Amino acid sequence: MASPGLLSDESEIAAAPERKAATRGKSPTRIALGRLRKDRLAMICLGILGAFILIALLAPVLSKIEGQDPTTLHTNLIDDFGYPTVGPNSQHWFGIEPRLGRDLFSRWVYGARPSLIVAALATVISTAIGIVIGLVSGFTGGWIDRILSWIIDLVLSLPYLLFAIAIPAVILTITVGNKEGVGAETTATVRFYSLIFVLSFLGWANLARLIRGEVLSLREREFIQAARVIGVPTRKVLFKELLPNLVAPIVISTSLALPAFIVNEAALTVLGVGLTEPTPSWGVTISAATNFYRADPLFLWLPVGGITILVLSLALLGDSIRDAFDPRTRR
Repeated sequence: MASPGLLSDESEIAAAPERKAATRGKSPTRIALGRLRKDRLAMICLGILGAFILIALLAPVLSKIEGQDPTTLHTNLIDDFGYPTVGPNSQHWFGIEPRLGRDLFSRWVYGARPSLIVAALATVISTAIGIVIGLVSGFTGGWIDRILSWIIDLVLSLPYLLFAIAIPAVILTITVGNKEGVGAETTATVRFYSLIFVLSFLGWANLARLIRGEVLSLREREFIQAARVIGVPTRKVLFKELLPNLVAPIVISTSLALPAFIVNEAALTVLGVGLTEPTPSWGVTISAATNFYRADPLFLWLPVGGITILVLSLALLGDSIRDAFDPRTRR
């Protein structure tokens, strides 16, 4: 009579060819997504990201449930020195803001919006620019490749912090200038779009260089040479033949760029060149909370905690995506 251990070994051996055949029938992207779904840490981080997106989308609903809004000044709850006279309670779940008395919970849920919008738009724009320039540069070669490579190197050589501080100020001067009567909302809108421009302008070059290197190796492959010989238009070769083979580096780069843009948005706002009032941004709150962090720690740690949890989950998710799309890694 065969032992249970021997039977299990035989069944594993019998099932191995079926698993290999099933794996061969899947595309690399499907295999990577399957590995990602089995990664418990990646699913937890994805759930955290989804929760923050829901918070940003449902900010008006959440504020209405609490019964407050992010702009009302509760000056009757502020003492003569600007400090709140009440803490977190049933009316103000996270308390109120020192000096102005605005509700911290409403400011926090609304603050998720600009951080996610700026980071998402900057990621999409920089990824699109990086893909197009990398594809064109690597595929065409010649003088076009030399010019585009020079532009990539130029952008990568720019001092990031210096240009991130200078460009929004220049854009604000050009669009608004010294006009009298310019409202705070107009200035905040200009700052919002200029910040997206800065992050996008300084963030596409790394992906473009990566895509260019991948295309240089792919353009000599047989399927690309065959497509060129039979007269397939260059546009179709780039976006229907080459681009599907670049899904892995693009997805990995995008997943790692998103948390970086969130941190950069908050950092530039704290430095005074990012978002401004009346935008209820986490970076704006952190900038205002630095003067009250001893008397009212919650004022500072709420946006810091939100940014930390969001960025950490995105960074871990990016690592999981990189491992899933890299066939040399095993978890």
